[in-house]
Amino acid sequence: MIWEAWLSLSIALGLLVSVAARLASTDVLALAGLAILIVVQNLTGSTHLPETSTAVAGFGNEGLITIALLFAVVAGLEATGATKLATGWLLDRAQSETGAKLRILIPVASVSGFLNNTPVVAALMPVIDDCCKRLRISPGRLLLPLSYAAILGGMCTVMGTSTNLIVCKEYAAAYGGEISFFQPALIGVPATILGLAYMILLSGKLLPDRRAAVSATDDPKKYTVEVQVDGAGPLVGKTIEAAGLRNLPGLYVAEIQRGDQVIPAKPDAVLQGEDALILVGALDSVVDLRKIRGLLTPDDQGRKLEEPAWRRTLIEAVVSSRCALLGKTIREGRFRSNYNAAVVAVARGNRRLEGKIGDVRLENGDVLLLEASPSFMHRAKELRDFYLVSQVSGDTVRRHERAWIALTIMAAMTLVAALNITSILAASMVAAIAMVALRCCTANEARRSIHWRILIVIGATIGIGNAMETSQAADAIATGMINLAGNQPFWTLAITYLATAICTELITNTAAALIMLTIAMGAAEALGVSQAPFVIAVMIAASASFLTPFGYQTNLMVYTVGGYRVSDYLRFGLPLTLIVFSTAMVLIPVFFPF
Repeated sequence: MIWEAWLSLSIALGLLVSVAARLASTDVLALAGLAILIVVQNLTGSTHLPETSTAVAGFGNEGLITIALLFAVVAGLEATGATKLATGWLLDRAQSETGAKLRILIPVASVSGFLNNTPVVAALMPVIDDCCKRLRISPGRLLLPLSYAAILGGMCTVMGTSTNLIVCKEYAAAYGGEISFFQPALIGVPATILGLAYMILLSGKLLPDRRAAVSATDDPKKYTVEVQVDGAGPLVGKTIEAAGLRNLPGLYVAEIQRGDQVIPAKPDAVLQGEDALILVGALDSVVDLRKIRGLLTPDDQGRKLEEPAWRRTLIEAVVSSRCALLGKTIREGRFRSNYNAAVVAVARGNRRLEGKIGDVRLENGDVLLLEASPSFMHRAKELRDFYLVSQVSGDTVRRHERAWIALTIMAAMTLVAALNITSILAASMVAAIAMVALRCCTANEARRSIHWRILIVIGATIGIGNAMETSQAADAIATGMINLAGNQPFWTLAITYLATAICTELITNTAAALIMLTIAMGAAEALGVSQAPFVIAVMIAASASFLTPFGYQTNLMVYTVGGYRVSDYLRFGLPLTLIVFSTAMVLIPVFFPF
């Protein structure tokens, strides 16, 4: 290979490794890789690397613009509660765990074929939490199947996932091919049916009885709460036992932090003013903890809130990948000032955090228990910094009277696109405008709903994929795959699928799909066979992320909330991965001959 090919390949591999190692956010790493290619091309003038205009052309890709518009359409559905309206009435009738699975997984898989699955999962998490409380089962029994069902349903149409849409548009733009709206369903629907049957029948055996991230029955060693002793309060001078902190249900004092000292929390330890008490246990018991006079939120943050105490409530929020405070400690990020909310407790997976709450460095998927006004839910939803998973008493839907209007707009958009009356871009553009014009959401909410990081990753990886093609690195890799497969189209297809599936678990599914699409097209051209089966294989494999919490956003959303461990994903997701792979390998050659 020429040096340009080695450079392009190194950047692609570097992106894979750096994202897997979490050296920085995916959008920053993707932009950095694209920047290196552009700078090198400008300095050397090499014709084997894309020129600047070509390298950044991905940011004007039709699929990328369509995805941005679809985010705005989903904003209307979220703001009106239309998603809950479409599925909540069915779920409320469930009388058993199996009945709940049937009523959740089938509708979710169906809806996800026409909506981005991330907001579908986000909207249904509170509904599922209520259902689990009513049925007295662990949310962990339903949340991971919810995520997987959304992924399976999204594989069935071009619009179902951003991955399918961007691959379809890139295939048309770069290679002149066409994948119709329902063509992925030829593989996706059978795979979804088998996958849903597997989850309904076997999830009870393969998924342990994990508890929700905030539950009074949780293992008390998992969650961290911090309170501060009021210097002018009644607890100063009392021992832990005399203060009533020894017999708290589901909570125990782990340590006392006094300045730079860490004092063992023995029953006879005497409390002093401004002591920080680190408690470990069930976060539901924080409600009782707050009733004890003389205990404050860390650094008296609760008293500094703008809302009076009688109007505040406890709200559970999950930190999203778009949170502005990611990588910062709660104190550094000035959480209270930015959100008018005090962080009461933090949960991360199944392990408790060390030290003070203010020193916790926020990560994607962290569960925060906040003391705030109920209006925080609306503000946070507009900011898109959190996935809210707890419900405040009372109706939190702002424009529920327009839910049917939002559903009608979505149905019309889907029908028009599916019947090829107009392009998906035109249909989504009209639908986004209609959502704002008919007041299903405001223009500001529509703008805020756009996931800019996803769009940046898509645009940058299209440029990296172009570099791999221009430098002939993709052709070299494709030749290697063909030789490994013995020049057999079927085995080359299988290797392409597996390579894409592995990449999508390491980096974002869209980035993996765009990189592998270039390689797959090179393999098809070298074999002299149709490109269609390879395109479909890349689309299905890039979407079918079931093995880790990090390969797909919905998997990460339910990770902490469901109390899961990484091993749960591997144990429950591996059979599902094999089911989808086997189905694809059997049906792709049938419906998309070589």
